[in-house]
Amino acid sequence: MKNFYIITNSVKDPDLAVTNAISNYLELRGCRVYLAKVDPHKEIADGKAGYCSTDPSDIPDDVECIIVLGGDGTLVRAADDVVDRQIPLLGINLGTLGYLAEIDRASIFPALDALLEDACQIEPRMMLSGTVYHKDEVVSRKIALNDIVIARGDTKPHVISIYNYVNDAYLNDYRADGIIISTPTGSTGYSLSAGGPIISPAAHLFLMTPLAAHTLQARSVVLPPENRITIRLGAGKDESVERAVCSFDSDRLVPMVTGDRVEICRADKDVLFVKIHNDSFLETLRRKMTDF
Repeated sequence: MKNFYIITNSVKDPDLAVTNAISNYLELRGCRVYLAKVDPHKEIADGKAGYCSTDPSDIPDDVECIIVLGGDGTLVRAADDVVDRQIPLLGINLGTLGYLAEIDRASIFPALDALLEDACQIEPRMMLSGTVYHKDEVVSRKIALNDIVIARGDTKPHVISIYNYVNDAYLNDYRADGIIISTPTGSTGYSLSAGGPIISPAAHLFLMTPLAAHTLQARSVVLPPENRITIRLGAGKDESVERAVCSFDSDRLVPMVTGDRVEICRADKDVLFVKIHNDSFLETLRRKMTDF
């Protein structure tokens, strides 16, 4: 690899010291380096631009690898933005706990050397595509690397009614704080905090995990990626209009009301990650859990 594009979270690298060090290191070795124009920490036009970290059309055609500086959140936002370009991403963790951004500060330059020598692997990760409907009209269609979450739309402590379907067949319903539909990559995120299982990112499947369900029988459900999942929001107390929000990777929010639904399927394309180390997923998981 010789041509690189760098996305930086300015909160994690406020003076761009790490960004410039990486850029200089690569340029001294004959590489071409482009810097993203957009700060992924700042919201872009209230989300109306359709991207969070960088405009994918700004990425030159000769770029072979996108280097993302920040943490897992920055890397997830970048993945959502650039998946259609099918350019591999390398995450460099400048924060604390990071499952996706495998390179820490101490190993940046050995990792860059590995990139220059093509001593790395490209690992695909499946993504979700979610479509929100209001009265059978499409309100929003977005993708997510980690998860799509439907949760109550205000801070008042109460549960909402959720009806779940798989390929249009009724699965179950319950009253809960919400529900998480995650990929294997997202199984170590919000879903894990809600009691869901950990799944290897090499797998291809859906994971449905309820959020604080008001029942003793609600459990996570694992489904094959060929399925289509539908989540419908029920009525509130005394058949009042309920309000909820659908979030895509925690950032892009779409309001919902009673009767609205979200249809979720596997996205057309996988995102590509650069893997430098040969550590297994379980070994990385053990180390990160221990470090945290």
